[in-house]
Amino acid sequence: MAVALGLEVIAHNPARTRAWGRCGLLVNQASVDRTITPSQLVLKKALRGRLAVLFSPQHGLFADKQDNMVESGHGRDVLSGLPYFSLYSDVREPRDDMLEGLDTVIVDIQDVGTRVYTFVYTMAGIMRRCARLGKKVVVLDRPNPIGGTRVEGNVLEADSRSFVGEYPLPMRHGMTIGELALWINGQESMPVELEVVRMRGWKRSMHWHDTGRAWIMTSPNMPTPETAEVYPGMVLLEGTNLSEGRGTTMPFLTIGAPYIHDVKEWLNTLRELCNLSGLAIRPALFEPTFHKFAGQTCRGIQWIVLHPSRICAYQLGLGVLLATMHVTPDAFRYKDPPYEYETIRPPIQLLLGSAALARRLETIAHKTLTRKTLPDLESEWEEGRRAFLRQRKECLLYS
Repeated sequence: MAVALGLEVIAHNPARTRAWGRCGLLVNQASVDRTITPSQLVLKKALRGRLAVLFSPQHGLFADKQDNMVESGHGRDVLSGLPYFSLYSDVREPRDDMLEGLDTVIVDIQDVGTRVYTFVYTMAGIMRRCARLGKKVVVLDRPNPIGGTRVEGNVLEADSRSFVGEYPLPMRHGMTIGELALWINGQESMPVELEVVRMRGWKRSMHWHDTGRAWIMTSPNMPTPETAEVYPGMVLLEGTNLSEGRGTTMPFLTIGAPYIHDVKEWLNTLRELCNLSGLAIRPALFEPTFHKFAGQTCRGIQWIVLHPSRICAYQLGLGVLLATMHVTPDAFRYKDPPYEYETIRPPIQLLLGSAALARRLETIAHKTLTRKTLPDLESEWEEGRRAFLRQRKECLLYS
């Protein structure tokens, strides 16, 4: 059976929207239906004049803003003619005046299944503000492109909360954005009136290609669903002086640095550390056109995704950090702030969700690395991961 998005469920039953009143919509260019019709046009028709304003997340309404802390402005959507407010500007959640006259805010945004992707926290900010103002939030559900079965990583600690991690989630949470909304609502002392419009035909075992849908890049450095598959681990490189491939045509799938001279030793160390199931790897030379090492030749590797369901992406990211620290101890370093509006805590702490884990990796890297190194480390947070799995059960909508 084909997967029908929450958006498509509503388009086929617009009468369901009558109780929503006058609406706003959180949206970007990846918010489309099966025919690639933008969500704002689908809903403008379904709501019959009751769609009044749009909201955009990080990177802008059309994902034209490239990097972190590059803000986008407010404006008027060229497709629908509706005004829009950027929630990655001078504000990261709507002001009261932006919600004036609205009864409901609809969320129709494509998430990528990783804790640090900021679209989730833009949604959470809308939920918090709507709860205070007595307005409703409706989430039109969309697939988790990396599946809903595998859950990886340590649960974020309270001292590491930021705009890339506001709630105690593991790095790979295995939930759809609708399920996340339900879970987040349960974390709040003042929950919002929330409705999730479920998909039809989606199953937890599905990855993006199983849905039969075209991929529209969700942000400038998420150009393919294969990128999303490795993102829960490769995003950690943003907190280091390793290139995560920004400035190339294959971000997060191409990684390296000019200071890695012996790629063979680096790769052998990585193979010793990690479960590389589901991937092929090739040595690569690349020259970023912007961002880290712009114009310099980087030596590294390219990940080739073969079997998405087998990939342990977070373990892979930890392995890359440890292997690089071990092989190039004098050159590798964690980056200094700022990062996502944080000016004191280091970016790697925010990405890992733990200051202690960042220090622990540095200690481990100077010891002998074996096939047991990462499983032993992962066992330290297994209790927290299992507690999260128990907690999220009541929010799961799909078999």
